[in-house]
Amino acid sequence: MPRAVRERLGMKQGDRLEFAVEGERVILQPAAEGPVTKVAGLLGHLRGHRAVSTAAMRAAVRRRARVKDAGDRRR
Repeated sequence: MPRAVRERLGMKQGDRLEFAVEGERVILQPAAEGPVTKVAGLLGHLRGHRAVSTAAMRAAVRRRARVKDAGDRRR
């Protein structure tokens, strides 16, 4: 990346960039740092999936616990 662009973005040589594609455009921006960024990268495959409410998550956990408990009782 040219020095003038790095300076305008407040970046140093060696800093990381994030790329985003919007239609025919590629957007570059300084990459966020830290563990949250790493987790976001790991979860990128979930983009486009609908969000689940906490109530729905709790209900799913309760259902799974009931199924597991019923299986444990059979043993």
